[in-house]
Amino acid sequence: METVPVTLRYDSRDPFAVRMDFPAPATLEDSEITWAFGRELLAAGVSAPSGVGDVRVRPYGYDLTAVEFHAPQGVAVVHLRTGELRRFLRRAHGAVPWGREHRYLNLDHGLSELLRNGR
Repeated sequence: METVPVTLRYDSRDPFAVRMDFPAPATLEDSEITWAFGRELLAAGVSAPSGVGDVRVRPYGYDLTAVEFHAPQGVAVVHLRTGELRRFLRRAHGAVPWGREHRYLNLDHGLSELLRNGR
């Protein structure tokens, strides 16, 4: 098993999602890749298996959480220390409390972008 440094990020401008950045050496394309998935999925997966699609999260042994990324090319599994993941989720909650994500959405900007790209 190879150790790959990944970066987990949260941005209140996209309050429902978290992002995990993979460095170029860890990808088949040899370029940085970012996977975005639900913050709620990540939080649920700390204590019980969660997800049925491209991203699945589950407890793994003592103080580890496994995040699985399913793609046509195969499956990548990232193990995160559960304690560190819980701290990350607490900080994300401090930025945008659970259930209040809708208050942080900029719907006007999103609609403008959608209409601009549709031309």
